[in-house]
Amino acid sequence: MRETTVSVCPVPTEQQPLNEYQALKESCFFGWATRDLRGYLSKMGWILGISSIFCAPVVAASFPPGKYLGQFILGSAGGGGLILSLALLRLYLGWRYVRDRLASEIVSYEESGWYDGQTWPKTPEIITRDRLVVSYQIQPILQRVHRTFATLGILAIGGIIIWKIL
Repeated sequence: MRETTVSVCPVPTEQQPLNEYQALKESCFFGWATRDLRGYLSKMGWILGISSIFCAPVVAASFPPGKYLGQFILGSAGGGGLILSLALLRLYLGWRYVRDRLASEIVSYEESGWYDGQTWPKTPEIITRDRLVVSYQIQPILQRVHRTFATLGILAIGGIIIWKIL
């Protein structure tokens, strides 16, 4: 009879990196990054638009729209861009955390609370599976968020240049 070694994963189900990835992918906010490009840009546009509207009264106090329309629009868009960048930062950090957990060869977990931290070395099969998920699922999401940050930075620089011209 052939003996097989079965490695039972002691990590609680909700703390297993692949399950954390699935939960993040299915969550309301973090799931936006997994949408097609149109859906993703739509969500980012909504955040920018709504946050710009909320920033408008603050900007209007310094730059009344009747007198300084250009500065008012750029100020509102700048405030909205700042809020969008914070949302993107949160999106990036969440996906980066799961990527790091999946790419690691050792899983840190807690059995019943913060005081009893444990580690479990992944089996070679699990390491390979998790790294494939990182390469083909998570890296494209992180690259998309990077490109969005870069675009937002270019728009901010363009806004600064236009502000100087006005």
